[in-house]
Amino acid sequence: MNPIHCITDGHPDSPPLLLLHGFLGSSREFEPLLPHLTPEFYCIRVDLPGHGQTCWFEDYSMQRIARAIVQLLCDRQINQTALLGYSMGGRLALYLALNFPEQFPTGVIESASPGLQTAAEQQARLQQDLVLADWLEADFPQFLAEWYAQPLFASLKRHPSFPQVLEQRLQNHPSELAKSLRGMSLGRQPNLWPQLAAHPHPLLLVVGEYDRKFVALNQAMADLAPMTQLAIVPHSGHAVHVEQPTAFAHCVVPFLQQGHRASPGGQ
Repeated sequence: MNPIHCITDGHPDSPPLLLLHGFLGSSREFEPLLPHLTPEFYCIRVDLPGHGQTCWFEDYSMQRIARAIVQLLCDRQINQTALLGYSMGGRLALYLALNFPEQFPTGVIESASPGLQTAAEQQARLQQDLVLADWLEADFPQFLAEWYAQPLFASLKRHPSFPQVLEQRLQNHPSELAKSLRGMSLGRQPNLWPQLAAHPHPLLLVVGEYDRKFVALNQAMADLAPMTQLAIVPHSGHAVHVEQPTAFAHCVVPFLQQGHRASPGGQ
């Protein structure tokens, strides 16, 4: 049995859509989107290693987790699926799209990065994340308080659903989250920029207008890859799907519908 826990929503005959949550999240993260997605898609929500109900005893690297996800879909006889990934899950979704293009012919990447481009940047980020992981294990509530004090989460903290978001985060296990942070650190992620430039399939990059760092980063991604579109959602920061779920869905659903019709397995 595949160790990755997943939940499915919608009709199995609908086009499949794999949803990958961000760091500290779980498969529950996308529940507010389901009314928008399930009329059109068969949603497959996973708990990534270190999160939710997934019991993981292997390498926490992006490459190993990607292979496990491909195997999970194969076990369910799903040969092709669209992707929707947020932040850490968006980085993983981009890795899957670029390295397994036949299985993932289209995808939505929300508030994510293709990685760091120099060894010095990677090493500095890894050291930073290793320190954060130790702190997370030592004092999880204080870590969460400081994590969400970052400027990119300012608008999320003002959102009415933030208490529920925080409560969901607290359901995770600090030691497992720390393993995820160490293994899935941006400092360990392969540099995906060269692959992105040559990627032949459509991708939609979604960012919130208040998240200026990721607006600039994703604009650079869109400028580099001719098959990539950029959507900047107003009145939102980093967690667009939480802060503006309806506007997010209005960007994402038509794009995924078009991608399904254009894919070899589409109708």
